[in-house]
Amino acid sequence: MRVLIVGSLSGQLTEATKIAMENGAKVVQVDTATAALGTLRNGQGADMLLVEVSIDISQLSKALKAERIFVPIVACGISATPDEAAASIRAGAREYIPLPPDAELIAAVLAAVADDDNSLLARDPAMRTVVAFADQVAPSNASILITGESGTGKEVMARYVHSKSKRAGKAFISVNCAAIPDNLLESELFGHEKGAFTGAVARRIGKFEEASGGTLLLDEISEMDSRLQAKLLRAIQEREIDRVGGSKPVKVDIRILATSNRDLAADVSDGSFREDLLFRLNVVNLKLPPLRDRPADMIPLSEHFITKYSAANGVSARPLSEAARHCILNREWTGNVRELENAMHRAVLLATSDVIDAEALRAPDGSKFSDPVNSAGSINTNGSAPMASIMPQVGQTVALVEQGLILDTLEHCLGNRTHAANILGISIRTLRNKLKLYAQSGVEVPLPGDARHLGAA
Repeated sequence: MRVLIVGSLSGQLTEATKIAMENGAKVVQVDTATAALGTLRNGQGADMLLVEVSIDISQLSKALKAERIFVPIVACGISATPDEAAASIRAGAREYIPLPPDAELIAAVLAAVADDDNSLLARDPAMRTVVAFADQVAPSNASILITGESGTGKEVMARYVHSKSKRAGKAFISVNCAAIPDNLLESELFGHEKGAFTGAVARRIGKFEEASGGTLLLDEISEMDSRLQAKLLRAIQEREIDRVGGSKPVKVDIRILATSNRDLAADVSDGSFREDLLFRLNVVNLKLPPLRDRPADMIPLSEHFITKYSAANGVSARPLSEAARHCILNREWTGNVRELENAMHRAVLLATSDVIDAEALRAPDGSKFSDPVNSAGSINTNGSAPMASIMPQVGQTVALVEQGLILDTLEHCLGNRTHAANILGISIRTLRNKLKLYAQSGVEVPLPGDARHLGAA
């Protein structure tokens, strides 16, 4: 993690710097906001600015925004009043750290503000297979395309690959291609010269140069404009870029990782994505399974997030009750790991007892999570579906009886694939393959939340 100190490096700020370095941060110091801007423009990137309250934080924040430099600011000061601390937050700082520094507080802020907690948790066989493949290809310089539904942890996987690569000691730079307007993304990637366009007040080093020697992640690459795709293809092929308004190419040494939650092959077919660029990016494909296909990770991930957000909110980490575990395991989690993380954050805040119970598991609007099993009716204590719905009929084939059993169990679970697979004693992947075959043969298959009676036809 890279921290840029803005202010006179003396006294308590020196001590804060030492603590940051002891927590693994790489620290650079400048005296003024102007010098900080120059440092960032020149490609010496930072994951966080630690700024003295005597610096005009409001002006610094506006200058960063004007030049589209997105880096969180943390204010710090000696004997600052509550009003001064609040003023720094209103001026654009994300957090305020009082000086003299507290080691634990600085460590917590470094983790929270820079979002440095990117450990990859994988206990489910489906995810462990992907991680093993990532371990094999990480040491190479091959471009990797990481695909999967939104919220499956594609950026976390990218950081994991970087940490296992030969470039681990160098910069990891991420660019969200979907979050930056097309007319600004070129400058963000390749940089620009002073006067190249309105607002280009100084030379700005782009992300390609900033990542040189390390890894560049192009997040949601599918959102990139086709015109810019051609320039990106050349940059990847030649390992050189042209700054906007520049007169000569600049050599770069980078490894490219990219992510997408869309089917890029389909985008190639409809003409919205270049096939030659896909070939360049997709030397290796890491396809992340959705959370519903890695049920063995649900509880460990939940406990990880509970520990994380308990620490962030200054409360003791509480265990999950059995009812809460049941609710977690039987929810579809359409938002995948991101949705689960947000739910556990809310649960930490809403829990009122010495455990986190199902009552604390709420949607963003505060409504309770529905329990697909309870709303469908009770199940036997041994976990099997009611016998009346699964009794085989004489004269039917084994395949037809199996089909009826699967569909009846799925209906009983209101279409919840994960819970149905648990009851049937088969993997979620096996269940989904069978349902796909049924649907292809014209059999109606319950959707999640579907309570219609389908029979065994």
